[in-house]
Amino acid sequence: MNMPARLERDITPEGSDYDLIRRVIERITLDYRSQPSLEAIASEIGVSPGRLQKTFTCWAGLTPKAFLQAVTLDHARRLLGQEGLPLLDTSYELGLSGPSRLHDLFVTHEAMSPGDFKSGGAGLVINYGFHPSPFGVALVMATERGICGLAFADDDGEAAALEDMTRRWPGAIFKADPEATAPYVGRIFSPERWQADKPLRIVMIGTDFQVRVWEALLKIPLGKAQTYSDVAKAIGQPKASRAVGAAVGRNPISFVVPCHRALGKSGALTGYHWGLTRKRAMLGWETACAAGSFSQK
Repeated sequence: MNMPARLERDITPEGSDYDLIRRVIERITLDYRSQPSLEAIASEIGVSPGRLQKTFTCWAGLTPKAFLQAVTLDHARRLLGQEGLPLLDTSYELGLSGPSRLHDLFVTHEAMSPGDFKSGGAGLVINYGFHPSPFGVALVMATERGICGLAFADDDGEAAALEDMTRRWPGAIFKADPEATAPYVGRIFSPERWQADKPLRIVMIGTDFQVRVWEALLKIPLGKAQTYSDVAKAIGQPKASRAVGAAVGRNPISFVVPCHRALGKSGALTGYHWGLTRKRAMLGWETACAAGSFSQK
């Protein structure tokens, strides 16, 4: 049976919506350094800016500008992280007018400054250990000043959990020392040892914005919950719900900094880095604690 010859030409009909989307994606992907405007792309393709905006958003789920920002941010991570370029050089390499625009890009989409992204906890010594907990195997991480990380190991195993957490501070030095982290576990998951006059020592490693969000989470009472909008209002930025959600998702100290008490706008549980089942379990466990009906055996 003879196989058909491979087509050497593009048979996508010119003028189709897909043809338009493809051309826009190619234009932005290959020429992001010029930071092309919506009007410039529309003129080059031969459509109105309004049609381009509407069609691209319908197909891609985001505007051409947002797609350009995503492509630019992806290259920024590579230049700052993998290649170690200075902020000024990175800005110009990306076609941005200066570090201030790079800063705005990172703060808007990463809830951190490019400098914070670049440092990655450089020089910090972090001890870690795996321990049993009411919600599965817990990975606890601590500096000499206090606990800085708490995660959970699921079916992927302890190695995957450790890799996930160490990526958050790529410049830090990590040492396995379960004896150093065991005392924290003994307090975190023992309600009878929760004492307001003897708070757990916490080290928040993040941007100013992230730390403000995490501090707001700490103020949510046991057995209660708040929406991202509530948290945004609490830090004095009522329009920053999206950035608050990003900061909540990057919380490295699960359970201790209660990101599980943050809900979506409609009160839905929404996503949780360590799984919605665990989030439900935490909320139920805490509700029982608050009601005084919980006792550990």
